[in-house]
Amino acid sequence: MRMKKVLAMGMTAVTALSLVACGNNSAPAADTTAAETTATTDAAPAQDAPAAEGQVYYLNFKPEQDEQWQKLAATYTEQTGVPVTVVTAASGTYEETLAAEMGKSEAPTLFQVNGPVGLANWKDYCYDLSESDIYGNLTSDAFALEEDGAVYGIAYVIESYGIITNVKLLDQAGYKPEDIKSFEDLKKVAEDITARKDELGFAAFTSAGLDASSDWRFKTHLANLPIYFEYQEDGIGSSPAIKGTYLDAYKNIFDLYINNSTCDPKELSGKTGDESEAEFLNGEAVFFQNGSWEYGAVSGVYADEDVTMLPIYVGVGDEANQGLCTGTENYWCVNAEAEAEDIKATLDFINWCVISEEGTTTMANDMGFTIPFKNAVESPNAFVKTDAAYTAAGKTPVSWNFTTMPSETWKDGVGSALTAYAAGTGSWDDVVSAFVDGWASEYAATH
Repeated sequence: MRMKKVLAMGMTAVTALSLVACGNNSAPAADTTAAETTATTDAAPAQDAPAAEGQVYYLNFKPEQDEQWQKLAATYTEQTGVPVTVVTAASGTYEETLAAEMGKSEAPTLFQVNGPVGLANWKDYCYDLSESDIYGNLTSDAFALEEDGAVYGIAYVIESYGIITNVKLLDQAGYKPEDIKSFEDLKKVAEDITARKDELGFAAFTSAGLDASSDWRFKTHLANLPIYFEYQEDGIGSSPAIKGTYLDAYKNIFDLYINNSTCDPKELSGKTGDESEAEFLNGEAVFFQNGSWEYGAVSGVYADEDVTMLPIYVGVGDEANQGLCTGTENYWCVNAEAEAEDIKATLDFINWCVISEEGTTTMANDMGFTIPFKNAVESPNAFVKTDAAYTAAGKTPVSWNFTTMPSETWKDGVGSALTAYAAGTGSWDDVVSAFVDGWASEYAATH
């Protein structure tokens, strides 16, 4: 019966809520194919990770960290003798890959869900982590997915996103980051840069690419803002029906992006995430909406003092005290259907990742993660430090509410409407309909 359920889920995977974040959809690497590495040695077990029988199969969600996970897995195998296989799903295909892999006899022992909506698809396969060491090592219960007294997932990374800013180019335009503290400030600066684009030699924003490798930034991450402010106003954390109270603000920021960028709005449907990233790295634009996961690429070109991250201001709320969009949608889940020895091996591995020197250092330094565990090493990631500085200054982070979006189908509908709007073949009313009416219909269909 379990196999039949997995196969049925595979048939509906394209309508399931795909993971986004900052990771797979939310930070696409080049269009990679699944990569697999198994590292096994006869080395003596390390004290941090007692040797266990069994093996680990981790279906990784983040293509941009594949190399680091492969190395960390090999290190663990060298120290413990426990085989660890890491398979990384190609960008944008995690749900489909997970459904396919769960239908195999050698299914993943460790996988991910994006939050409560993603958990709904895989709850029956999630081992209760309430008695696990890794749960005890969390800095807060808020980073666990709990239902009915059971812990089904553990967040392993906290990330932030906003408007990555080239400080030197901004200075050349006559401004400093401190000059931008509201949507009106951002609009003034962006439109001034556009007016002097030929003189300055650069644009305000990188292309708001609406190709599938890039549109998650707008149909998911940017769309989080009107949802966040509506939830704040109504005092809720999720809803079967979105009212669209702040969709005018969503329009204002999207218009600012597409009308002050490196290309004509009609070209956006074919603009990729890689192109947008390259425009920023090549100094073709001042602003680039993306997240802390982008630090690896940015730090290879710019010194930390030459870049920063600004909040995404949309003209509503207490902008003077608004911070970055900070949260997680990356939750580890252990396959309850795995063999007992494999479950134990998997629990040992993930706990080692967050308590050992090798694990915490790799996750902080090489992966650039902020991890919500007691042994966390401070990340050198400049954008993580920017988020910490905002919080220390009393700014309120914008929570990640896109994990409550009803389905991937809903997001695709919003993305299609945004693409048509940018191209001039659709209206903003179509975007509003996709957002509001689409939410209601998809919530009904998925619940």
